[in-house]
Amino acid sequence: MMILDDRLSDRFVCELIWRRLGYGPQQEEAQEGEVWLAGPSTTAAWAEAFPKAPELIAERPASVRLTRSIAKEHKQLLKEQLGFVGYRIGELVPRRTRRATAVSWLLADQAARGEALPEQGPLPEPLVPPESPLQGHPGDPSVH
Repeated sequence: MMILDDRLSDRFVCELIWRRLGYGPQQEEAQEGEVWLAGPSTTAAWAEAFPKAPELIAERPASVRLTRSIAKEHKQLLKEQLGFVGYRIGELVPRRTRRATAVSWLLADQAARGEALPEQGPLPEPLVPPESPLQGHPGDPSVH
């Protein structure tokens, strides 16, 4: 719910998914900071399309691939497990719908692994939702 309520950064959300897709952090000399790259457990489809972990919320092609990778039997988990019925019409912006896709994918991945939804888990300190859902949190990449 913290993802849907925009209380966690886009980067944190991406890292949750990247780990499950088999991407891992690497230090690249040419760039400052950490870059996530496909690893041995990354499926060929993801590794070929995105050798570098994609910005799943900022980039439409990555979000579309994520949506399409949710198995049909898991498409309603947002509603079934979290009671989430969607955003209101005035709240619909690409960044929010992609965050909902991310949560849906995380729930589907968990279900596919046969894991139950935990009541609580380790989380960073919640953020104040951004003033504009179009912009996101400081440090979040721009949405295209």
